[in-house]
Amino acid sequence: MVNTSVRRLSLVLGLLCANCYAQNPLDFGSNIKTADPSAHVWQDGKMYLYTSHDEECQDDFYMKNWHVFSSEDLVNWKDHGAVLSVDDLAWADNFAWAPDAAYKNGKYYLVFPAGTGMKDRQNPKNSTKWMGIGIAVSDSPTGPFKDVIGKPLWREPYANDPSLFIDDDGTAYLYFHGSGKDFHVARMADDMRSVEGDLMEMDMGGYEPKMEGPWVFKREEKYYFTMPENNRELAYYMADSPTGPWTYKGVFMEQENQSNNHHSIVEYKGQWLLFYHRWLKDAADSCPTPQRKVAAEYLQFNSDGTIKEVERTKAGVSDFSDRIK
Repeated sequence: MVNTSVRRLSLVLGLLCANCYAQNPLDFGSNIKTADPSAHVWQDGKMYLYTSHDEECQDDFYMKNWHVFSSEDLVNWKDHGAVLSVDDLAWADNFAWAPDAAYKNGKYYLVFPAGTGMKDRQNPKNSTKWMGIGIAVSDSPTGPFKDVIGKPLWREPYANDPSLFIDDDGTAYLYFHGSGKDFHVARMADDMRSVEGDLMEMDMGGYEPKMEGPWVFKREEKYYFTMPENNRELAYYMADSPTGPWTYKGVFMEQENQSNNHHSIVEYKGQWLLFYHRWLKDAADSCPTPQRKVAAEYLQFNSDGTIKEVERTKAGVSDFSDRIK
């Protein structure tokens, strides 16, 4: 009898422990649906995630606001709420898609896509959807953010999925997904209110697949241009400059269930991390279909700087505090 009770207790404790260490998707303290995580570490030493917000059972990515979450251990997160909404914009009323953020000139900047109209998937010729990229500013990493120019940075070409990279010399580069303009980059003005010059087409070494959601970072004097190739698997290029020429290096995370992915990569307390989203269904969801939720994994590099393949895990980065001790 005693042995049976001990075995039962051990089983219960094991299940509890398994749940404690199952941190993918990340636990934001509610059943909020999030996607397109943009990860940044600011001067206060915390990790911040800027995300899009999927409404429950939303229609065709009709999205209305952007959220910010912060953490010091990547397990316990604080939701700072909606820090900008399409209701705050005079030039758009929908499509609050993947944002990014940057710190420059003592201010925090949120670069975001938004748009108008509708997309008719059955009869594309009837579609009126348009999207552009805006820039908002705040004195705090958690906002609220204010649309600083009251219009998109440009109207043509149609563009979304902006990614801001600030190089060591302070120059800010804006990468994006655009109609006929993928693999282009814009140099931002120093005041972050406009684009300087024309959009620059980058040399991608002759390989330019369909893509969205670019993310650029620097590690040990090498620049990395990463993206969801074919909007599904995560792939990357390397270069000696933030504008290329780039050399394609391959896929580092395979696609999952034919679903799109969107990611960011950042170093935090000596650990390189990949944030991304998954399409999952759980008992707490009211929708019958999978919905997007943000997850995280460790990212590792080979000795030559190339990225090792990343597998999706249930544990994610739940042992982060132990790793940095």
